Amino acid sequence: MKVYIVYMGSLPSRADYTPMSDHMSILQEVTGESSNEGRLVRSYKRSFNGFAARLTASELERVSEMEGVVSVFPNKMLQLHTTQSWDFMGLKQDKGTKRNPTVESDTIIGVIDTGITPESESFSDKGFGPPPAKWKGVCSGGENFTCNNKLIGARDYTSEGARDTEGHGTHTASTAAGNAVADTSFFGIGNGTARGGVPASRIAAYKVCTPTGCSSEALLSAFDDAIADGVDLLTISIGGKKASMFESDPVAIGAFHAMAKGILTVTAAGNSGPQDSTTSAVAPWMLTVAASTTDRSFVTKVVLGNNKTLVGKSVNAFDMKGKKYSLVYGKSAASSACSAETAELCKPECLKQSLVKGKILVCSSPGGLKVVKSVGAIAIIYKSPKPDVAFVHPLPASGLPEKEFESLVSYIESENSPQAAILKTEAIFNRTSPLIGSFSSRGPNTIAVDILKPDITAPGVEILAAYSPDGEPSEYDTRHVKYAVLSGTSMACPHVAGVASYVKTFYPKWSPSMIQSAIMTTAWPVNATGTGIASTEFAYGSGHVDPIASLNPGLVYELNKADHIAFLCGMNYTSNILKIISGETVTCPEEKEYQTRNLNYPSMSAKLSGSNNSFTVTFNRTVTNVGAPKSTYNSKVVPGHGSKLSVNVTPSVLSFKTVNEKQSFMVTVTGKDLDSELPSSANLIWSDGKHNVRSPIVVYTDAN
Repeated sequence: MKVYIVYMGSLPSRADYTPMSDHMSILQEVTGESSNEGRLVRSYKRSFNGFAARLTASELERVSEMEGVVSVFPNKMLQLHTTQSWDFMGLKQDKGTKRNPTVESDTIIGVIDTGITPESESFSDKGFGPPPAKWKGVCSGGENFTCNNKLIGARDYTSEGARDTEGHGTHTASTAAGNAVADTSFFGIGNGTARGGVPASRIAAYKVCTPTGCSSEALLSAFDDAIADGVDLLTISIGGKKASMFESDPVAIGAFHAMAKGILTVTAAGNSGPQDSTTSAVAPWMLTVAASTTDRSFVTKVVLGNNKTLVGKSVNAFDMKGKKYSLVYGKSAASSACSAETAELCKPECLKQSLVKGKILVCSSPGGLKVVKSVGAIAIIYKSPKPDVAFVHPLPASGLPEKEFESLVSYIESENSPQAAILKTEAIFNRTSPLIGSFSSRGPNTIAVDILKPDITAPGVEILAAYSPDGEPSEYDTRHVKYAVLSGTSMACPHVAGVASYVKTFYPKWSPSMIQSAIMTTAWPVNATGTGIASTEFAYGSGHVDPIASLNPGLVYELNKADHIAFLCGMNYTSNILKIISGETVTCPEEKEYQTRNLNYPSMSAKLSGSNNSFTVTFNRTVTNVGAPKSTYNSKVVPGHGSKLSVNVTPSVLSFKTVNEKQSFMVTVTGKDLDSELPSSANLIWSDGKHNVRSPIVVYTDAN
């Protein structure tokens, strides 16, 4: 008997409808048992309809066929996917940054994660007035948990209490909306003022994750409650390793109902890059965020006995006090149980402790991090599969790129060299454009193939933010800290949530799609390094988020629930299912194929079935004027990468007389001989001389 989620769409509008009774009645009919209290796990009854229950295989089959049931899917365990980053993006702390503090203080950000650390200075309510009147939530954090006028609400779905014992939820919440806290660092590394994008806003924490993962039934409960509680925006850095169909994706389901209530959901793309087709958050009603670097990075230099320096990555907070230690390569310390090749990887039980103790262990994979302490090594140097990211380790460490690692091995195997080294960490600053983290999940979209995902990129590499003292900054680490450095799309997501909240403080009545459009069309262009898909829009979407520019987009692409319903019609959802999901009578267009690529999305993408033939693709779009009342926008097309595309825009000029006026246009893209390994792209820019409203256009083939 397993736990399944029975999703039933929107709540019926009948006044006499009681969800809990209905759910128990359905269970009774399916199981044949008079009492189902042990069977019912969750009841979703505030913002949408459904329940989670323990069912047998035959019961699962029966409930799937019942009228009013949209989908039944197994309860899955999903996974968890700054002193410098906000300054880097131009959203500075000083008075030069435009702020609307009164409205900002009325803005509530819901954080669905591992909980929160209520005592953190990042969530102090000093200077805050009472919560906004619209807040309908509760503080139900469990024992020894107190909310305040900054952290105004907490709910727990794990039976552990809402306190964060891992650090992830505290980190994401403080990145989005933490107070400005001066003189923070990770043991002196990255010293500065840690703050969120909207420090005056309020936070509501929803704990759905434990150390074993984040169950989809708990996640749906958090969405159900958060929507009813009155949050303005949701940030969720949780997902699977790959995308799921919308009707069985708890994040997509929750975000759909949030969108229908005017709440934007910002979510992480995932950490399965640089492989293609790995972005897990792919629904168009969510804003999906990739992770990139800032102008600061942490390196750990390996200074060898011959004074040659190799540059690796780690957040190494350990002082080796100027002393060089002997180096030992794993294969030179192989135990009798393993071959030299296996010992080179430093696998468990492969190393002789007597040959390693007190030395710097050198491993050809990061697997050595699991055994380095147990064999008594003083430090570790390893060949890193992610040499662009610095991670925290429980002892001195440096992850070297392949070329640097080979140089180290040559040094060790040279008989004449003094085989010793010391590790030193430092922060370096550079002016290069942001680079996409190698771990950041890539497109193309595997579910809605004509929607470009991820949407945007933001700082997600080596981000310093608040942390839980109950958690550990790395695996096998016994230290406890209030601020820590983490990397992942989990860190990028709350940056964009902060920007979305920042935009909403100036435009409280803007819909989720307007905020999403403003963020996407004002993004910085990204020149990604690397080859293939990893260097294209499938890595970074519309570009790098620009908080200041997003306040003044000029034009926006608007979408509402009806538009998304029409889009789902194009994905062959039936009218009956769509009626249940939306709560409204839905009639899908009679034509056989509704073009999903005509969803009024801020980016344009089309998947074609062949690469050798010439093709013509059209996109229909409508923009709304949110800039000057009288304005004229001229279209310009800038070539991208891949095969050359010919792009025609009709009309090529849009003239507006009033604010909120809408104008429609068609983009016709022609070309031939598409590169089967690389998407072809261009950028459409609408400009009135002040605003540059940019949309990427991406065309690709089945071969990707």
